[in-house]
Amino acid sequence: MTQQAESVVTPERFASGMTYEEWMQKIDQNQKRFEENYGETSISEDDARALRALVEKPNGPAKCLALGEAWCPDVFRGFPVIARIAEVSGMELRTFLRDENNDIIAEFLKGGEHESIPVFVFYDRDHNYIAHWIERPAQANEEMPELRKLTAPLQNADISPEERKKLIKAYIDFQHGPTWAGWRDATVRELRELLEERTS
Repeated sequence: MTQQAESVVTPERFASGMTYEEWMQKIDQNQKRFEENYGETSISEDDARALRALVEKPNGPAKCLALGEAWCPDVFRGFPVIARIAEVSGMELRTFLRDENNDIIAEFLKGGEHESIPVFVFYDRDHNYIAHWIERPAQANEEMPELRKLTAPLQNADISPEERKKLIKAYIDFQHGPTWAGWRDATVRELRELLEERTS
């Protein structure tokens, strides 16, 4: 998880980002998915205490930049999780659209080449970079191959637009139940572990 020495994310640039509430007002798709994931994300009291303690540390993650696009399933699953984390911990959260901030995503490419989202970037209260996290938890990556079997027919060039839409919806709907609940929980665990490690 490397970052450019000279970041384009100055304190002023960070402050120009949208709050999560402003994000929800700005996006033009998947509001229901964001709302469902927000409503179904729960942070345990143990995690909440640990996250608050981290934010309160002098070098703790007082601020988080979240970069994404509303069409992306990993974003409408992940953004509500970081919003809940920010709420319970007192972390300041600012959201940015990836495609309007090419210079920011260029600093946080997955594997140095992919503009994967969401990206969560953590800073201390003096805006010193702490760490960043990209896309989805390891648990999700382990479970993705099985889920992708649902969309295998999309490789057929002759598939109709209606069938394509139906398959994509089935793929998202299948994930949205217990699968996504597990991924949301895994995201909380991974972020807590990352921040504990980087601020120890």
